[in-house]
Parts: sequence; structure tokens; C-alpha cells
Amino acid sequence: MKGNTKRKPIQVVRTWVRRQPPKVKVFLAFAVAIAALIFIRMVVYDHDNLFIAAEAVHALGISVLIYKLATDKTCAGLSLKSQELTAIFLGSRLYCSFVMEYDVHTLLDLATLAATVWVIYMMRFNLNSSYMHEKDNVTNYYVLIPCVVLSLLVHPSTQHHVINRILWAFCVYLEAVSVLPQLRVMQNTKIVEPFTAHYVFALGVARFLSCAHWILQVLDTRGGLLTALGYGLWPSLVLLSEIVQTFILADFCYYYVQSVMGGQLVLRLPSGVV
Repeated sequence: MKGNTKRKPIQVVRTWVRRQPPKVKVFLAFAVAIAALIFIRMVVYDHDNLFIAAEAVHALGISVLIYKLATDKTCAGLSLKSQELTAIFLGSRLYCSFVMEYDVHTLLDLATLAATVWVIYMMRFNLNSSYMHEKDNVTNYYVLIPCVVLSLLVHPSTQHHVINRILWAFCVYLEAVSVLPQLRVMQNTKIVEPFTAHYVFALGVARFLSCAHWILQVLDTRGGLLTALGYGLWPSLVLLSEIVQTFILADFCYYYVQSVMGGQLVLRLPSGVV
């Protein structure tokens, strides 16, 4: 009885939130995000650590995929195209990091890229028979080409070589949308097995931490960071890309938390989600 009594308030909140119209849910999500940002700002003194934490969480998510592939011997439910897009933006960012700001981020990106390439190899060759080709139906060119065009038009105005600045912009834009094929696979299947759900949730957490890093840095510098990034549309698009990444995954993360709180191992997505 005690256990049921403790769970009742949570169940009441879950039921109330579920019954709210979409606009109210968006407002509640925004309010929770603001509260989380305030809490992080009070607790974390060096906000650069948020970006490192975001990369570490992303690496953890990839580790979950590696464990799934190594133990279950299946890649069902995973998007090969999302992994390929991830490898492309990580490779671009790794190059930019080497030539522009070699630091701890470079090592984290190198480790994550190596793990992602291994996942791609396993999906393409060792476990290809379990790969859901028909469900992974987003064409990568439709994701890559807009990112290339946008990076040619809008990129940093720093002192680095123009090719490096364009690549920097390209990896920022591509990172924002690289998860779309994975979300499409989940939308097509409607059922997400635990390891894939953990991986996508880790991406959502990583994106929120990265977004929090940029927003808090802008607040701490009173807009000085935007000036340091350059002029024109680029500073605004950097922030917009981070926010877009976060909101793309927010809906899934809500249902993931709801599923975990309900003790369900397999996540079933309602129609219209992701």
C-alpha cells in the first residue's frame, strides 16, 4: 500500500499532463526547460563543462548501441542513415577541432567517431540481415544538401580559412538534423526496444546540455559570445540549431520518461509522435 501511495502523485501528474492540449504541453515543456536552465546556472559554475558533459553523454549513448549490437546480435530498430550522418558531422567537427582549437573536445569527438564507425560497420556487414531497410526510408541527400547550401551562405566570420569556417557551419547544421532518419524509423515501427530508446534519450539529454551551454554562455557574457562568433546571421543560427536539436527530441524524451516511470521496457509511441 505504501508503494502505491507514493506513486499516486506521480500518476496524477502523468494523467493530468496527458489530458492537456498540445499548446499546454508545449508551454509546460518550455517552463520545465527554463527551470532546468536556472537550476543548472546555480549549480554549475563553469558552463564550459556542460559542453563536455554533452559530448560525454553522446559517447555514452553510442556505448549503449555497441552493447546492443554485441549482445543482441541485431540492429533492428536502428537507422544506418542517422549513424552515417553522425559520422559525417563528427568527422567534420573533428577536423575543425584539430585545426582551430585542439583540446579535450577533440579527444571526445575522436572516441565518439571511432565508436560510430564501428556501429556503421556492424550494421552494414555483420548484422545487415536484421537491418530494417524499408523502415529507414529518409534519403540522406535531402538532409545533407540543405546543410551544405546553408553553410556556404551562412558561416562564421572569424579569422580562420574560409574552408574551415564553412566546414564548421556545416557540422553545426548537420548535427541539428542528423537524428531525423532515426526518428523516422521509430515513427514507422511505433515500437522502440529498450537499447534504442536509451540511445535516443541520451541524444536528447546531450542536446539539452549543449543548448544550455550556449544559452548560459550568452547570458554570462551579456551577448559578448555572439559578437565573438562573428557577425550577420551566423551567431543566431548557431543558437537556433541548438534549440532545434533539443525540440526535435523533446517529444520522444517525454514519452521515454513516461514509459520508464510506468515500468515499461518497450516504448510504444502514439500516432504523430516524432
